[in-house]
Amino acid sequence: MTRRSFCALGALALAGCAGPGIGEYTAEKPVLDLRSYFNGRVDGWGVFTDRSGKVVKRFVVRMDCRWDGDEGVLDEDFTYSDGTKQRRIWHVTRGADGAYTGRADDVVGTATGQARGNALRWNYTLALPVDGRTWHVQMDDWMYLMDNTVMLNKTTMTKFGVRLGEVTLSFTKRS
Repeated sequence: MTRRSFCALGALALAGCAGPGIGEYTAEKPVLDLRSYFNGRVDGWGVFTDRSGKVVKRFVVRMDCRWDGDEGVLDEDFTYSDGTKQRRIWHVTRGADGAYTGRADDVVGTATGQARGNALRWNYTLALPVDGRTWHVQMDDWMYLMDNTVMLNKTTMTKFGVRLGEVTLSFTKRS
């Protein structure tokens, strides 16, 4: 194999690792508007799996959400299968053209997101406590609105580009 062929093959392999872009969901329905879906009570059930796919933690989350114009508060109460509890309060701002930003106490800096069609891609750095230390891990969060009440969420967690695991979550909006 020539060096040029090897380089071309390597470039093709790396391109195959790239995931979908948010623009690929533009035509999908129903259209996701976070202000509409995350308004009122939303319940969720999820799992965290390690990089081998083993379920490490199960959890339920109860969210109380409210918006004032383009400013929202998403108050999350988590209960994990081991009995531990956690609370995260997101302060989310809707920007132009489907853009969102957000802050929470355990998020380093500002989360950024983009909605298109029925999907939202949300990226942020989470300060995650692990064995008495805090790790800053990157969260690549995808949400897909299935209908007016159900949303699916899949998040990949990485550190230094190494995949640590995934969070899979199903939300149900209450009437």
